[in-house]
Amino acid sequence: MRIDTIASLTGAQMTGQYDAEVEWLLTDSRSLCFPETTLFFAIRTERGDGHRYIQDLYSRGVRAFVVSALQENLPGAVQLLVPDTLTALQRLAERHREEFSIPVIGITGSNGKTVVKEWLYQMLSPDMAVTRSPRSYNSQIGVPLSVWALNQNSQVAIFEAGISQPGEMEALQRIIQPTIGVFTGLGPAHQENFRTMEQKRTEKMLLFKDCPVVLEADETLPDAMERNRELCARVCRHLGMKEEVIQERLQRLEPVAMRLEVKQGRHSCTLINDTYNSDLSSLDIALDFMNRRPDRKGRSRVLILSDILQSGTPSAELYAHVARLVASRGVEVFIGIGAELAAQSASFAHVHARCSFFPTTEAFMQSTEFQNLRNSLVLIKGARSFHFDTITEALEQKVHETILEVNLGAVVENLNYYRSFLHPQTRVICMVKADAYGAGAVEVAKTLQSQQQVGYLAVAVADEGALLRANGITKNIMVMNPEMTSFNTLFEYNLEPEVYSFRLLDALIHAAERAGITGMPIHIKLDTGMHRLGFDPMEDMPALIERLKSQTALVPRSVFSHFVGSDSDGFDQFSAEQYRRFLYGADILQEAFPHHILRHMCNSAGIEHFPERQMDMARLGLGLYGINARNNALLSNVSTLKTTILQIHDVPASETVGYSRRGTLSRDSRIAAIPIGYADGLDRLFGNGRAHCLVHGKQAPYVGNICMDVCMIDVTDIPEAQEGDPVVLFGAELSPSTLADIAGTIPYEILTSVSSRVKRVYYHE
Repeated sequence: MRIDTIASLTGAQMTGQYDAEVEWLLTDSRSLCFPETTLFFAIRTERGDGHRYIQDLYSRGVRAFVVSALQENLPGAVQLLVPDTLTALQRLAERHREEFSIPVIGITGSNGKTVVKEWLYQMLSPDMAVTRSPRSYNSQIGVPLSVWALNQNSQVAIFEAGISQPGEMEALQRIIQPTIGVFTGLGPAHQENFRTMEQKRTEKMLLFKDCPVVLEADETLPDAMERNRELCARVCRHLGMKEEVIQERLQRLEPVAMRLEVKQGRHSCTLINDTYNSDLSSLDIALDFMNRRPDRKGRSRVLILSDILQSGTPSAELYAHVARLVASRGVEVFIGIGAELAAQSASFAHVHARCSFFPTTEAFMQSTEFQNLRNSLVLIKGARSFHFDTITEALEQKVHETILEVNLGAVVENLNYYRSFLHPQTRVICMVKADAYGAGAVEVAKTLQSQQQVGYLAVAVADEGALLRANGITKNIMVMNPEMTSFNTLFEYNLEPEVYSFRLLDALIHAAERAGITGMPIHIKLDTGMHRLGFDPMEDMPALIERLKSQTALVPRSVFSHFVGSDSDGFDQFSAEQYRRFLYGADILQEAFPHHILRHMCNSAGIEHFPERQMDMARLGLGLYGINARNNALLSNVSTLKTTILQIHDVPASETVGYSRRGTLSRDSRIAAIPIGYADGLDRLFGNGRAHCLVHGKQAPYVGNICMDVCMIDVTDIPEAQEGDPVVLFGAELSPSTLADIAGTIPYEILTSVSSRVKRVYYHE
């Protein structure tokens, strides 16, 4: 679309000239792909302002911007000035939608929206070119970006609409303008923002204003998947699909994997498994995910891609676009699988990547290209009919059946929750010590590195920081407990140590001067009442300042302390005294230096309890990993510990189970063995019925003593339990806080106790 047309459609005042047509709408500067045809919307939110990234985008080649305040120093660029940039984005999508007189299916509800959307795509795409929301793009920003994908080839469209509070659906209705409405049902999600369930239903149903057909889930069907299947069948009937075709395609529906997984692979490979769907939009999202992740030096970025089926776009045009994505997203090795890709191999002739093409998945797996995959970051993306799961299984590192699933998206959601208590200019220090509280520091740090408000990552010891640097992390890293033997590691990897004593300070100055280092940032710890580590703010400041000003090797970057009891209102008076002592010492330190020394004191609980004391930075630890430090309530769940049932025995009453015959049965029982024990981090205190895990969402108590590698659970009251079924040890439905209460400890210990032999699987929904 021409830029002057966009200005007219959005009612914008245009400043400057730019001749290129707009193909891409951008709201997140980190996802820039094609700068010469991108229009950036500088959207203001509660947590940020897109205008701050305009200069960076301009330096990267973007020349078209939608702004609510004109920017200076943008020669050769065009700016579209509007009162509100989000409204302009939505208005543009609304006008674009009006250009199409095709069936448009609008889906809303509390649960099942994405499943219904993807199943409808599976059923309709063999006959029609379907344009649909990528992943779960159902928000105020996601919906207009989805609708923008409508093009001359689109024959039917499927868009999700999600709301979290009243007043949001009207804008989405104007953008989607559905001709067929689908309501998947009502549930508890986001209920905190609605007075009643009926109010939430009324708000969601606004999507279907002026919609001639509205289909609702049959709540009499007991199973959610059956309700979703029945909804899909009714939509297909309305579109005129023959009943025998409907029934045949219902039988072939495949599960919807609504997440992108990161797994450790063989031969020093990391696998990004994304067989959720295969189209241009989802390919761009997956490549963006890979491209944003810093990685170890020397590792190749590999894309394994199948033919993109039922796109509705002519093959030459489609794969020329794929080639552009491959070139712009930094892919170094491209492996195409399928007859269409092989036929269009000429489209990749000018791509600066090593390209190989294979007719089938089997042919690729028998090739030397497959055998030689080493030391690479590998994105695996293909249509389900190509059975790319066999590639993933062959490349995946075979380890323990017990896994810790880590939801990287939930990490960001928790970060944003705590950012909502902070001023936009306040930076966040994210604690990734203790292997990111057991979640895996490298992958968590890769996710946090791309978050604009994260000022620092913090580790406990220098070796943890060195590991992050070796895996491509460039963000500032603070070392909270530097050891005397770690100075060379600090220097080599550009790590910033906490300094808490004169002995440590003198030794660090001596080592830095010997290494020829000047201006190394350090972080001064003050002891205001914890009495663990730190300088006395009332007594030590004159001597500390004298030491610091007598040398040039070290520079105080920040000064900080730690609230003892920000998790409890009962310690508020003591917290106030701590804060007073901290300000006294910090003020003295600042007066001695001309540069601004950053201040921070709030931890996770303090961010929420004392927002008025946030100062320059705040340290986010337990809250980042999904546990509210004020009350131990679960936020967005990050870590789920899972295993599988190895074997089930029928054991008669009066028999015993496990070591020392501690598990005496009072009834005939079904006892399941699962491959997890205290060597994996499962506390022995949970044995003998003190705690339970979940099988099919139902409680299964531990029976007998917890063994080193295996434990036993009672599934007598879960008749559907079978060998091979998944078992949840903790997660969204069984919080680590619940287990911590049973063990008489804190959630930190439950999370950090998960053994390194437990495989971590990372995903992003």
